[in-house]
Amino acid sequence: MVVRRSRHRLLALLCGVLAALTLTTPAVAAPERAGVTRPEAAAGWLARQLVDGERFEVVFDGVAYPDQGLTLDAVFAFAAAGAADDYGADALAWVTRPDVRDGYLGDGVSEAYAGATAKLALAVQVRGGDPADVGGVDLIARLRSLQTPDGRFSDRSAYGDYSNAFSQSFAILALDRTALGAPPAAAAWLAGTRCPDGGYPLLPAQPVCSSDVDATALATQALRAAGRPADAAAGVRWLVSVQGADGGFTNVAGTPNANSTGLAAQALRDGHRPLAWARARGFLAGLQLGCAAAPADRGAVDFDGGGFDPATAPRATAQAVLGLTGTGYARLSATGADSGAPAPTCP
Repeated sequence: MVVRRSRHRLLALLCGVLAALTLTTPAVAAPERAGVTRPEAAAGWLARQLVDGERFEVVFDGVAYPDQGLTLDAVFAFAAAGAADDYGADALAWVTRPDVRDGYLGDGVSEAYAGATAKLALAVQVRGGDPADVGGVDLIARLRSLQTPDGRFSDRSAYGDYSNAFSQSFAILALDRTALGAPPAAAAWLAGTRCPDGGYPLLPAQPVCSSDVDATALATQALRAAGRPADAAAGVRWLVSVQGADGGFTNVAGTPNANSTGLAAQALRDGHRPLAWARARGFLAGLQLGCAAAPADRGAVDFDGGGFDPATAPRATAQAVLGLTGTGYARLSATGADSGAPAPTCP
């Protein structure tokens, strides 16, 4: 009898969570009602923000600089949503243009960045390309050349080593898709950075190991892909333990936000935590702008619900799409994605 009642409570909780994903406020309900899914609506808005339909830029002191990292986040978001495939193709073509590519990765001789190299290699793979020949550059060989004897992928630069958990995780995820797979030493090094509470830090070897939501979300996916499920599970348990009552996640300090929640939600579904993922997805849905918003903003995902900010919305939306779909980086593919930038049709 106790078991039966427990099952009933679990089913009731699941139904309540699922209902929360559809019974939303009028501001966010429009994408679903119009036959456009939330991820599609978000991807459509993101596509329309690309400069010249191909890139994102960051502005400092009135000067626009290319933002290759955010542009690749959009490529991943389009693949996850299965939408804006033509925009994804143009965005990747821009990032792989020699001048843009080398400004991001380095020249490969005196300057080479592990995280950027790995992220671009993964994006090429997601779109079905060959990362061993990107405009004549073998990204896989370059990435492997940046692995140190202890398994860590490090930058080669006169400006210093900026590699971190993201660099290591993207390197493992990209190399796992190759014939040789990810080096066991690389996964072992990443697993060895785990904090006592089960999460993973952004930077290793700090005086105090401080678990980071974003880093843990990436690390757990990389470790699972590399065949270390126990190390990945520890990180997922930590993510569940720090999830807010509203389903959201915050990183270090501040309010729950779409960026951290998007990455954490992706890791939760990839880590087989459907209820926690559903709660996180509900939080993200609550930040998505619908028919109550200005037409140009519909489909976007606000950073933290504190007021729509066009400056933070592109990254928030790109990472929110990953959480809304829950498709892990290891399984991400643009195959079969539709072209065009879908938008909700409002009354």
